[in-house]
Amino acid sequence: MSNYCIIMAGGIGSRFWPLSKDNYPKQFLDILGTGKSFIRSTYERFSPVIPDENFLVVTNAAYKHLVLEHLPMLKPEQVLCEPARRNTAPCIAYACYHIQSQCQDANIVVTPADHLVTNEKEFQRIIHLGFNFLKQQPQALMTIGIKPSRPETGYGYIQCGVRSEELGMRSEKVVKVEMFKEKPDHETAQKFLDSGNFFWNSGIFLWTLKGIMNAFKNYLPEIVKVFEKGVNNFGTSEEQDFINDHFVDCPNISIDYGIMEKSPDTYTIPADFGWSDIGTWGSLFTHAKKDNNGNTIRGKVVSVDNKNTIVNVEEGIEAVVEGLEDYLVAYRDHSLLVCKLHDEQKIKIWIEGLK
Repeated sequence: MSNYCIIMAGGIGSRFWPLSKDNYPKQFLDILGTGKSFIRSTYERFSPVIPDENFLVVTNAAYKHLVLEHLPMLKPEQVLCEPARRNTAPCIAYACYHIQSQCQDANIVVTPADHLVTNEKEFQRIIHLGFNFLKQQPQALMTIGIKPSRPETGYGYIQCGVRSEELGMRSEKVVKVEMFKEKPDHETAQKFLDSGNFFWNSGIFLWTLKGIMNAFKNYLPEIVKVFEKGVNNFGTSEEQDFINDHFVDCPNISIDYGIMEKSPDTYTIPADFGWSDIGTWGSLFTHAKKDNNGNTIRGKVVSVDNKNTIVNVEEGIEAVVEGLEDYLVAYRDHSLLVCKLHDEQKIKIWIEGLK
């Protein structure tokens, strides 16, 4: 009953435009065609490990109704509303101060709302392994490391003192982190892969409440200073008013930069449970079902002589697409995107042009 889960669900997923927009972002979409939104799948992945009453979703105030629509088992007070986006460190601190008002001895797992996991049994085993480790090392700050399968340049990396082949096929132990590495270029990513002791940083964290609160005091005292002003407001009817007035005073900083890269108490569990952050159309293409010509088609579409192409149109729209190779075609809510798949990293720049 002391295990808590914080789901971070405040982003807008702009790299998935036009499907993901400000009014209905990626975490509430069924981009993979599974019949469930990302946030619903995230909840179901953790529900065998975390009781319903111990879930917290941190999101933008504009999305509270969407969270409760997709997760009707949660109470309104379990949805924590940020009045502004301030990155992951203030988001996590907010949730931890809320948990502190309920349970001083909490164990916490933090997760983004929009990841893919294909082997949920193995995933849950890894979470249990992490919680068990925290019983012996309550000051440990843990992240789940993913055994890399390719020289990916879109992920951060974790360097450890042990090679993946030494861990065997099934992760059974927690290892010390030597260093966090930022997103590399392709040549560096290949060196990371060849070395065998680098793992992808999944962005899924485990720690005790006391452990992470001590880390905030040591490494991000400016955030602690903001929240300590209203420490008696958390868990009361005054909490939201305090957050509305003071949350914007927090610095815009990630938990990785702010704490994980500074702390000597960082550990990782190298794991392999079919993980992807599905952060781009390209990563979606990797995991989606394809036809005989390598195309991924969603919606009422006639596809003629296309190869290795994504076509995704919303319900009620009809499309005929002919003669494209390595392209992306997406339509939603009066917005159309047609571009080469390898140019998808420019989407953010293009939609700024629309604004």
